[in-house]
Amino acid sequence: MFELNLPLTQLRTKEEDSKLRVFDVFRNKFVLLTPEEWVRQQLLHFLINNYDYPQNLIAVEKSIVVNKQLRRYDAVIYSKANKPIMIIECKAPTVKLTSSVFDQIISYNQCLDVEYLLITNGMNHYCIHYTSEMARVWNFMEEIPNYNALI
Repeated sequence: MFELNLPLTQLRTKEEDSKLRVFDVFRNKFVLLTPEEWVRQQLLHFLINNYDYPQNLIAVEKSIVVNKQLRRYDAVIYSKANKPIMIIECKAPTVKLTSSVFDQIISYNQCLDVEYLLITNGMNHYCIHYTSEMARVWNFMEEIPNYNALI
């Protein structure tokens, strides 16, 4: 797979029908190992191992309705009170993180109303904090916050 700008975690894989699959501990099943899935799995394990994100408070590939259309987010981090607090959007390492990617995750936030957004292609990572005091203000953070800083 691709080399990423993240410390890599050894993942459980298997070949099935001539396709490589990875075991997703969040969905508790093997899924096709696409470049985007590689980024998602590595990022989520990085957050767990380095920033104390609880594995049981991470939802992966769940459906939401955005502007009357069914969409699927990559991952959402929940608080201990089961409130969504961060949306994560992952792209393959070859995909540029353009304004359309930011628009995509912001549209998801219309439904979930979180304070933090994290966008990555495995090479570049953007963490954004939203403050809703009086006006909508998005601030790019210098680094990904530890889980305890989110709650």
